[in-house]
Amino acid sequence: MKSRPTSSPLRPSACPGLLRVVQALDGGICRIKLDGGSIRSAQAKAVAQAAQRYADGVMEATNRANLQIRGIGGQETALIDSLLAAGLGPATAAGDDVRNVMLSPGAGIDRKMLLDTRPLARQILDSLQTHERFHALSAKFALQLDGGEALAMLEHPHDLWLSAADRAGEVVLAFGFAGCPTDLPAAAVQLQNAHALVIAVLDLFLELARPDQTRMRHVLAERSPELLLQMLATRVPLLGVTEWQRPAAGAKLHLGTVAQRHEGLVYVGVAPPLGRLDPSMLKGAADLAEQFGDASLRLTPWQSLLLPNIRQEDAPWVTRQLQALGFLVDANEPLTDLVACTGSCGCAKGLSDTKGDARLLGALQPGPRGQQVHLTGCPRSCACAHPAPVTLLATSAGHYDVYFRDAALPGFGALQARNLTIEAARALLDARPRSPLDA
Repeated sequence: MKSRPTSSPLRPSACPGLLRVVQALDGGICRIKLDGGSIRSAQAKAVAQAAQRYADGVMEATNRANLQIRGIGGQETALIDSLLAAGLGPATAAGDDVRNVMLSPGAGIDRKMLLDTRPLARQILDSLQTHERFHALSAKFALQLDGGEALAMLEHPHDLWLSAADRAGEVVLAFGFAGCPTDLPAAAVQLQNAHALVIAVLDLFLELARPDQTRMRHVLAERSPELLLQMLATRVPLLGVTEWQRPAAGAKLHLGTVAQRHEGLVYVGVAPPLGRLDPSMLKGAADLAEQFGDASLRLTPWQSLLLPNIRQEDAPWVTRQLQALGFLVDANEPLTDLVACTGSCGCAKGLSDTKGDARLLGALQPGPRGQQVHLTGCPRSCACAHPAPVTLLATSAGHYDVYFRDAALPGFGALQARNLTIEAARALLDARPRSPLDA
């Protein structure tokens, strides 16, 4: 049994973690940060058992490819200890907060990848947890490692991103600050210098940032990226990158049966409705991963999960079993286009039951037509890490202001209508012309 980490005490934070249960309207929340979004089937069963035994049985897949348990009552110590015993804890107590490294759910198996990012991710995660100076980073400070996969979340902003690029026949890592791999890179490094670059960026950030500057964008508001590059160049050899642009990701490759890099193997991607799982769903998926896959599951930034390394001939049966468990298996199902926060049923800041309203919106015909629609109970936008094509911001129970994403405007985008009912919002969405950027 893994003992509770004792070095580096927990600091105050509003962000839940495995060792820090944060109270909400519906009880405590425990967030389990998964290395690269991956979890062994035995660990998934331990999470499901903990949710059933010590909480209300409600689990959520998050938009950072983690899992969280909701509705924890007075047995949080027993819950935490059970998760630690399953090997889901950090190396040090304070190290849990900074385990924020996002990979593609297809890392190592995606047919389009240029680089398997998992070994580098393990190096970075080890440094974040074991080097005490990095425990001063904000619990929201986050990194992205992109191996060039077709299955990739390219819209979530990160404090530092690295993306595999072909530079005259050599795979290098382009990188940038406070943005996404679709941005123009600041520079690049050879693969052997990638870990050193990450360490240098983190050290430089901690040297430059005042206590109130918790994110890279705060530092860049006072210092130019060019200045940061000049300072980095004294610590790590940098390469120039010209005319490089990260290729677009595939649409909805997190759902359905998708061929992997190795012939005859596929992954099966499914979504729990609106990101919510119950214990039977998670246990059932873990059982299928053991029987037909490699006994692992991968969480995704789309609040869904993959069963990797399934034989192609077994995929139809696995898909049917997952559907019977309550997962969404068809990318055309309306609920796969909807994102909703906990809402007023679980959050004191929520002004409406966003998940209930999302189900109603999905049931109204003709449906979202492939555009992502985000329902949020308050302006904090907890359920979506980037502006969605359409955002419904609750104003009161069952009523929403409607925004359409606009790159020229901050926040949710351009306000289209105020205080609409769900039925009126549905009619507005159905009348909206589609844009290539809506997916």
